[in-house]
Amino acid sequence: AQAPAASPKVHREKILTLESMNPQVKAVEYAVRGPIVLKAGEIEKELRKGIKKPFTEVIKANIGDAHAMGQRPITFLRQVVALCTYPNLLDSPSFPEDAKKRARRILQGCGGNSLGAYSASQGINCIREDVASYIERRDGGVPADPDNIYLTTGASDGIATILKILVSGGGKSRTGVMIPIPQYPLYSAAISELDAIQVNYYLDEENCWALNVNELRRSLNEAKAYCNPKVLCIINPGNPTGQVQNRKCIEDVIHFASEEKLFLLADEVYQDNVYSEGCQFHSFKKILYEMGPEYYNNVELASFHSTSKGYMGECGYRGGYMEVINLHPEIKGQLVKLLSVRLCPPVSGQAAMDIVVNPPIPGEESYSQFIKEKESVLNNLAQKAKLTEDMFNKVPGIHCNPLQGAMYAFPRIFIPSKAIEEAEAHKMAPDMFYCMKLLEETGICVVPGSGFGQREGSYHFRMTILPPVEKLKILLEKVKDFHIKFLQKYA
Repeated sequence: AQAPAASPKVHREKILTLESMNPQVKAVEYAVRGPIVLKAGEIEKELRKGIKKPFTEVIKANIGDAHAMGQRPITFLRQVVALCTYPNLLDSPSFPEDAKKRARRILQGCGGNSLGAYSASQGINCIREDVASYIERRDGGVPADPDNIYLTTGASDGIATILKILVSGGGKSRTGVMIPIPQYPLYSAAISELDAIQVNYYLDEENCWALNVNELRRSLNEAKAYCNPKVLCIINPGNPTGQVQNRKCIEDVIHFASEEKLFLLADEVYQDNVYSEGCQFHSFKKILYEMGPEYYNNVELASFHSTSKGYMGECGYRGGYMEVINLHPEIKGQLVKLLSVRLCPPVSGQAAMDIVVNPPIPGEESYSQFIKEKESVLNNLAQKAKLTEDMFNKVPGIHCNPLQGAMYAFPRIFIPSKAIEEAEAHKMAPDMFYCMKLLEETGICVVPGSGFGQREGSYHFRMTILPPVEKLKILLEKVKDFHIKFLQKYA
């Protein structure tokens, strides 16, 4: 019998296309891992194939990833996480007793004494207790309740979760979320994904990126015409801008939030990263408490911390927590419900967070090594912050505010009109064009200011100060040479 003729291959339409996908997801942009980073990846592949470039390696200064830049892990943190991961090591003489004590405490809080068990949705109890004690110590005795602490998958996850609960309404009553410009693109991305309304308030570049309440008021009043602004986000110390807010500024912001009935989100993941003389980190919670019961018992505040920054740099563990105060009791149940859908944050990340809030104390055997490592990282960052600011300010056409804290520089760059025209011809933002040219000619990957937001007509880029000092000096020299050539070319 004759075989049946092969049927022609029917090309079925894909169900999921750019036209049919969730439009909110399509609207999301995340600059620190955007087109510039994809291009850097392509260049790295070419270098590996032996294709000649004017440089031998790509330096990724686009994201605050400390260990990827060569920062050493904190020994004690890794010892405790290792012991938790492989409890057989608890019998090993090569681990200090104080690390074993912490590991045993964490393991007792885990189902079946194993990091492999799910934890409660809010996080392991004893770790939340340690977080509460840490906050009390940090804030000079201001009480903290473990029941208000939620362990999260990095700070990002906590921020996205709180925003999810806050966003409601349609049309002009849709929730508006006030964010600083420049901002960290997690905020604009989360707002896009939730189809909320982004409300920009501008930091004052002329005044070291200060936050001014008159600007908050302007922003809020304009936004009321098209949405219902009910959330105010603060990043302190600032990312990408590196400013550290003073007490008076925080008091003004709290007063404003209380007056205008705004829910405060305080992103405080860089709280250990403060370098400038005369600058000090003040938590929003502490200042709120000091402003008296009228504020402390009423203003709704969620604040966030993480294992990823500070002196730890443990980004990969995805450890974090949020403290949420003055939440409506019925909302608390809703928040726990939402968190329980994801079951729990990574338990190894919870263990890493525990060591951040419960480090060795004087008298314990690991204390001296821990302090030495911690101070070495922070002193090193302070040195690099100063070096970066000084070197940028020597370059004609670049201006960089003092890096008071965090781990980035956000210098303002002058881009000549000829370069702006060429960028427009390539359908690119002028600072994206600048950063692409910098990457192609020097191998240095930084993120254009347009990915963070900036005032109309001003141009910036964000660069981490994490590379080792010697490498950072080379990087800054290369940027300087590139910038001078760029100005000459497009003069």
